[in-house]
Amino acid sequence: MAGAWHCMLAVVLMYYVCLCGSSEAVGGARSRRRLERRSKKPKVNFIDVIPPAQNIDIQRMTGTWYLLNTASKCSYLINHGTRVEPTVMTLTRSNETLSVSTKTRYNHQCWEILQVYHLTPTPGHLTLKGARPELNTEIVIGETDYDSYAFIYYQKTGKITIKLYSRSVDDLSEPMLAKFEQLAEKQKFGLAYLFPFPTYSHCGAVDRDHIINCVPTC
Repeated sequence: MAGAWHCMLAVVLMYYVCLCGSSEAVGGARSRRRLERRSKKPKVNFIDVIPPAQNIDIQRMTGTWYLLNTASKCSYLINHGTRVEPTVMTLTRSNETLSVSTKTRYNHQCWEILQVYHLTPTPGHLTLKGARPELNTEIVIGETDYDSYAFIYYQKTGKITIKLYSRSVDDLSEPMLAKFEQLAEKQKFGLAYLFPFPTYSHCGAVDRDHIINCVPTC
């Protein structure tokens, strides 16, 4: 029961990934009209649409990042975007993977979510593996200077989320915030789909009982 509760809670907390998959209804009709076969649209490679920054040094991406803003059409954020909690991400390199620790607050308690991003042959492109390949989350570091800001794109089941991370909650300029809005607008995210995150009262130490280590598709 505890494991199932942790997984269910993970789904709630995983709003910061905000990549909502589509569901298909199962019909009960006994007979249906035969549909004409439609030609499939060629699959567009996410990396072709949003290429990573050139010559990304993944080692320099390690360390602490504070989430400042998110552009997304995730239903959780649309319904609860005014109540988001301060969120901090810590990246640690380990061979061909990147260990990701995300701390945020839920129900007045601090929780830590652990994930593993797999490096790919393309620098700046990582993969968070789902239960099946089609449920993988593709991650692209779109732009960063390593020391102050990073624009990171997430794509799952064809839906894109953009996040603005900062090394500090104090050092981002207005032009940088405006640039994030421009990048979001290119992906058809208007102001209604921008969700600023608090820059104060971030979580510190987390009790072992509040650490979640399971795949986000559970």
